[in-house]
Amino acid sequence: MKTPLSISQWILSGLFAAFSITTNAANFPQKPITLIVPFAPGGGTDSIARDLSKTLTERLGQAVIVDNRGGGGGSIGAAMGSKAEPDGYTLLFVTSTFVTHAATDPNAGYNIEKDFSPVAMIGRGPLLVVTNKSLPVKTLPELIHLSTQVQENLNYCSAGLGSINHLSGELFKQKTGAQLTHIPYKGSGPATIDLLAGRVQVFFATIPTILPYVETDRVNVLAITSEKRSPLFPNIPTASESGIPGFNISTWWGVVAPPGTPPAIVKKLNEEINYAANKDPLKARLAKEGAQSYKLSPAEFQKALNSELKLWQGVVKSANLKIE
Repeated sequence: MKTPLSISQWILSGLFAAFSITTNAANFPQKPITLIVPFAPGGGTDSIARDLSKTLTERLGQAVIVDNRGGGGGSIGAAMGSKAEPDGYTLLFVTSTFVTHAATDPNAGYNIEKDFSPVAMIGRGPLLVVTNKSLPVKTLPELIHLSTQVQENLNYCSAGLGSINHLSGELFKQKTGAQLTHIPYKGSGPATIDLLAGRVQVFFATIPTILPYVETDRVNVLAITSEKRSPLFPNIPTASESGIPGFNISTWWGVVAPPGTPPAIVKKLNEEINYAANKDPLKARLAKEGAQSYKLSPAEFQKALNSELKLWQGVVKSANLKIE
């Protein structure tokens, strides 16, 4: 029969555990780190993750290996990340879809508020409201007006159910009364192809997705969803300037860890990711794609996640969206 620990032994045990965690954090990492990217290789998100892994590898002295686990709108990779060992050696690269998918699909397989330890936000970038060149509108008010005409049947495309493009379109409809039918695709690539072909008319697109077609004048750009005009598009008005206050939407990128990851390790990772986000090649890539680096503490990142989750849950409820 074991003898119960005395108060002094409990204190010493607690001090030893705290010392052990601090020591482990100081020596972290001692082996390669896996960065799960819940999307297929080769896209814009994957490229940002690989720029991040390159700098982290140099800074940490251990390889940070990108592991692409696409499928399920990001839920497959997210579920893997939440169930990994909470030791800092498995991290999950997340984007705005991490929140929008959770807000839309009750069977997403993960809980943002319980299943992760937020580490750092890397950057944010606005969306562009674009249309097919044949659509006779140049501004958001013109689009809203045209959509309400009985003879019109305007569609907007997205990268899939629960994506940032999808919910941005729903929020736009709720704020303006625009009549637009959602057409989901399996990714931004197919959605863009049909937009260019005129099979769909409107896209609330991320800048990395649509930038090549903006630069070659293959789409009309009506507005940008940031608070202020973008240096990349100084002549494009914001949604607020176009008469839709509060339509301030952005996509973002960040890193989370499994729940229970030691705070000291989360803090170290936060510092290194913040450093990487503000240095090339990542900083230059973000700027080129109309985004900017962010520097948030883990607690601030958690607050941002909670705020966005509440926003999109409200949109989903108002639109009575259901994903089976």
